[in-house]
Amino acid sequence: MADRDFYEILGLSKNASDSEIKKSYRKLAMKYHPDRNQGNKEAEKKFKEASAAYEILKDPEKRSAYDQFGHDAFRQGGQGGAQGFGDFAGGFSDIFEEFFGGGFGQSSRQRGPARGSDLRYNMTVSLQEAYNGKKTEIRIPGYTSCNACNSTGSTDKSGPSTCSTCDGHGKVRSTSGFFSIERPCPTCGGEGYSIKNPCLKCNGSGQVKKQKTISVSIPAGVDTGTRIRISGEGEPGQKGAGNGDLYIFVQVQKDNLFEREEENIFCQIPISITTAILGGEIEVPTIDGKKARLTIPSGTQSETQFRLRGKGMSILRQSRRGDMYVETNVEIPVNLNSKQKSILKEFENEGGTSKSHNPKSQSFFKKIKEVWEDLT
Repeated sequence: MADRDFYEILGLSKNASDSEIKKSYRKLAMKYHPDRNQGNKEAEKKFKEASAAYEILKDPEKRSAYDQFGHDAFRQGGQGGAQGFGDFAGGFSDIFEEFFGGGFGQSSRQRGPARGSDLRYNMTVSLQEAYNGKKTEIRIPGYTSCNACNSTGSTDKSGPSTCSTCDGHGKVRSTSGFFSIERPCPTCGGEGYSIKNPCLKCNGSGQVKKQKTISVSIPAGVDTGTRIRISGEGEPGQKGAGNGDLYIFVQVQKDNLFEREEENIFCQIPISITTAILGGEIEVPTIDGKKARLTIPSGTQSETQFRLRGKGMSILRQSRRGDMYVETNVEIPVNLNSKQKSILKEFENEGGTSKSHNPKSQSFFKKIKEVWEDLT
C-alpha cells in the first residue's frame, strides 16, 4: 500500500504556511490523542500519521526533501523520521511541550529540582488511645534540609541555575543532514540545571542524612486504616524544592474486654444466676475508663443485649459518640455444698422446672416432640 501524502494527512495544500501546518496538526493531535480515545485503534493510527507528517513538515530541510523526493527521501538506512510512525527525531514529548506545555505525557524540558518524596509511618494504638486520641513523638530516619546552604545545594546559597548548554532541557541535539540525534546534556547530566559552587556539607544535594523527631497528634475516633497526613514532614526536596509529606497509617489493637464495630462497642458481662432470676443492678465498665449502672430485669437470659446510648466510641471529627451494647452471660454456679444443692432440689420439687419458669426449654422440647411425631 502506498504511503499517504503528508499534506493530505494534515488536510493542507503544498504551499501551506508553517503556522497553518502547526494549527492543523494541533487540531488533529487534540482530536485523536490516545488519552482521549482509549482502545480506539483507528484514532491511534490517525494520531501517529498526523505526528509523522508534522515531524517532517515542521522542519524546513526535511520539508524541502519531502517536496522533492516524497517518502523515498527518508527510507535510506531505515532511519527516516516517518518510518513506522513511532520513532521521530524530536520525539512526542517535544511536540506536546510546544503545544500543550507538557499536558500530554512527560515533557523533555526539565522543570527544576524535584519535590521531596512522601514518607509512610505505621503506628499502632490501643483501643483506649483510639477513643481518647493521642499526642506522641515519633522518630523518622531519612534526610533533612542542609542548614549550611539553606538546602540550595550551593555555598553562596544562590541555588541551581539553568544549564547554559541545553537551556534547561536536559538534552542536546546534533543534526546531520536530514537526521537529528538527541543525547543527555554532558554539562548537567540531563538535569537541566547545575550548581556552580556545591555546598561542602551536603555535596550539592541540599540534603543531609539525619533522624528527626516529630510531634504527632492522633485524633479521637481513629480506626485501623485511618491515614493522617502531616504536610511538609516528608523527605526534603532537591536543592530547595518543597518537602514531601508524612503519612501515618493507624492500626488499632484488639482489646481484651471490648470489641469495636465502627462507632459501637460490644462487651460481654457475666451475671449471677440469682441476678438473672430475680433482677437487680450491676456496674459495667465503659471505654472512657468509668462505670455505668445497668438494670437487669428478672428472668434475664444469657445473650440478652442491653443498649447504653452514647457510651460507645468517639467518632472521628465529630462530637457525638456511638453506643455500647452489653451482652449478658448467666454464670452457672459450681462447687455447691450440700445445703445449696438441697435448696435447688427443693426449688425443682416446687415446680422450678415447670413450663412457666422455663419457656425456652419447654419450647425446645416441644419442637423435638413434633419432629419425632413426624418421623413415626
